[in-house]
Order: sequence, then structure tokens, then C-alpha cells
Amino acid sequence: MRSMAKMQLSKMAHLMAFGFVMLWPFLLWGQSAPDSVPLLKLDDAVQIALANNPELKIANLEVDKSKWQVAAVKTRRLPSFHGYLFGSGTLTSPVFTFKEGSLGTFHNEPLPSQDSTIPLSHGITGYAFAQIAQPITQLYKIHLSIREQELSAELNDQQYRAKRQSVAADVKEAYYGVLQTESALDAADAAVKQYEETDRVSLQYVQQEVVLKSESLDVKAKLAQAKYQVIDLTNTLQTQMEHLNDLLGRDLDTDFRTEQVPPISPQETDLKVAQQTALSQRPEIRESEINVRKADYERKKAKADYIPDISAAFHYMTPINTEILPTNIASIGAELNWEPFEWGRRRDEIKQKEITLDQSQVQLKQTRSHVLLDVNNQFRKLSQSRAALDVAIAVREAAHEKLREISDKYKTEAVLLRDVLQQQASVASADHDYEEALLSFWSAKAQFEKALGEE
Repeated sequence: MRSMAKMQLSKMAHLMAFGFVMLWPFLLWGQSAPDSVPLLKLDDAVQIALANNPELKIANLEVDKSKWQVAAVKTRRLPSFHGYLFGSGTLTSPVFTFKEGSLGTFHNEPLPSQDSTIPLSHGITGYAFAQIAQPITQLYKIHLSIREQELSAELNDQQYRAKRQSVAADVKEAYYGVLQTESALDAADAAVKQYEETDRVSLQYVQQEVVLKSESLDVKAKLAQAKYQVIDLTNTLQTQMEHLNDLLGRDLDTDFRTEQVPPISPQETDLKVAQQTALSQRPEIRESEINVRKADYERKKAKADYIPDISAAFHYMTPINTEILPTNIASIGAELNWEPFEWGRRRDEIKQKEITLDQSQVQLKQTRSHVLLDVNNQFRKLSQSRAALDVAIAVREAAHEKLREISDKYKTEAVLLRDVLQQQASVASADHDYEEALLSFWSAKAQFEKALGEE
């Protein structure tokens, strides 16, 4: 009885250890990898990609450019300086002609007393003009333009955030793909070892004439197929690692090893928390909010066209080589520029801007709905894929345990070789279903994190 209890305890311990390995298959690769190979964590991979991705660098430069555009618009609030110089050579000799009496009379004598001519200038002539103007009523319009440009800068920043999230999602999906292939490679290596053991025992039975040689050759064929699977998965893993290195902007041959992903986050277990996280992080919502504000400022700018443009101005003009005109003319005053009659154009433009504002508000509501739909859908897919993975793990554990039991019986000639091969085929099918479920889980996790707007 004691020996039976020990056997039962030993079997339970074996099952628990085997189940832990099945639950965390990707740990096997990290444990078997040489310590000399650098460890690449998921968060580190994302940060490397965000720092080296060329598209992100271009988008970041666009953000910097928009900041300088805001600074340029702000200078319109300051006085403007204009200068104008015109020089010319006369084709004829310009003169002023005064007819007799054109200036009136003095003591009944005409002024001038006879026709007189006065030469106006000689050689090169022209005039220089300078103006300094300080906008007054235009300051309100300039303020609206500045706010609109600042919103454009914020919009570029949100577009940059969207690109960052897209790059991060691509890196995560590639990283998860490496984890999945590593798990499949571990399973394929285990299958090779199992077939090698079966082949060893079968060769002994062939010599003892317990099994037929054809059955032994069948085992060898299965072994060769399993080894090919290892080669195929090894090549796939190498390609995936190169693709991940490319996303990180590193040399394709850079070697690394992976680690397990972090524990399940609160957003993955609480839909309400996930929805709030997405609404606060998704750049699409922020972009729609900015578009609403921009449309409002455009409407205000259209209304501001009713305000006349009034500026305080200083003018200075001096004629060049002109004898009869004053040499220095300076004046200070106010300038008014206004179009009083425009046949309802301003009213029509305001109506257009109001419609644009209504459209942007509807677009904001639609964007929020689409974000929530995306989060809800990805939340359900992740939950379903996690449940499917649990099923696949249980089926895989059962298949491997049954194969172990049958293999042990085969060594004692308690079962036939075909039973072993049939169970090995069941294990291969269970392993395949598990890898498909694991890949589906990783993909669903990556898509869910992207739906949350995480980097």
C-alpha cells in the first residue's frame, strides 16, 4: 500500500510539473538559452523601436515644425515695417506750366502775369516710402489664428502619438510571434526525443522479432518528419527574429532571447476600466476633439470679418531729385480698411463654418462609439482566446500524459507499436491545436493593447 501511495504521489508530482511547463512554455526557451545571449524584454523592445523608427522621426520633426509655425503667427501681433523705393529716368523733361492768371490776381494784376514754366527734376527721379503699422482691431483675428495654429500643432502631436502606438503594436505582435514559435520549437524538440526513444525500443524489438521491420521503419519516418519540423520552426524563428530586429532599427543578425510577458493587466479583466483607458489614451478621440475646436475658431474668424481693420500707422515719404515737392513728408494717424458691401458673402461663409462645426461634433461622437466598439470587440476576443488556450493546454497535457503511459507500457510489451504511433499522432495534433490557440491568444492580446491606445 505504501509503495502504491508513493507511486500515486510521484505521478501527481509529475503531472503538476508537467502542467506548469505547459502553462509557461516560453520559459523553456529563456532557461535553455545561453546566459551570454542578451535578454530582450518586451518593454525594452518597444522603447528601442520608438527611438529608432524612421517614420516616427519624420513625424516628430513635423511636430517641431508646427511649433515654429505657431511662433511665426504670433509675430503678427507686433508692429509691421514696410519700405518701398522707386527710381526712374525721365524720357522727357518734366515741367510745371502755369498759365497767365492761373494763380489768381493781386491788385487786379494776373498771377502769373504771363505763362511760366518750372522744370520739375533732372536725371534720375523717384521716391522712397516707409511705413510702420501697429494692428489694433486685427489683434482679435490674430488671436484666433494663433489658437487655430496651436490646435494644428496639437493635432500633429496626436498623429505622432498614433504612429508611436502603431509601431508599438507591430513590435508587440512580432515579439509575441517569436514567443509562440519558441514554444512550438520546444514541443517539436520534445517530439523528436520521444520518437528517438520509440525508435530505440523498436530496434530492440525488431532484433527480438517482437515487431515487424516495417513498423520500425514507420517510426523512423515519423522521426525524420519530426526533425524536419524542428528545422522548419528554427528557420521560421530566425525569420521572425530578423523581422523584429528590423522593426527595432537594429542589425538583422543581432541575437537576443525573450522572456515571459507581464501578468494580466486590470484592463484585461474589467471592461469598464478598459473603456475608460481607451477613451483617455486613443489619439483618434483627441484628434476629433481638436477638430471640433478648430472648427469653432474658424467660425469665430468668419464672424470677425465684420470688424473693420484699424491700425495705428506712421508714414514717411521723400521724393528723390524732385525740385518742387517737399523733400521730407512724415505723418502719423490711423488706417481703416473695410469692405462695407460684400453681397452677403460673410454671412454665407459663417453658415459654412457652422455646418463644419456640426459635422466635427458628430464625427467626435462617432469616433468615441467606434473606439468603444473596438475595445469591446477586442476584449471579448481576448477573453475567448484565453479560454480556448486553457482548453488546448488541458487537452495537450492529457495527450502527453497518455503518451507517456503508453510509451512505458510499450517498453514492457503491454501495448502494440501502432498504439504508440497513434498516440504520438494525437499528441502532434494536440500540440498543433495548442500552438494555434497560443498564437491566437498573442494576436488577440496585441490587438487589445492597441485598442487601448497603449505604447
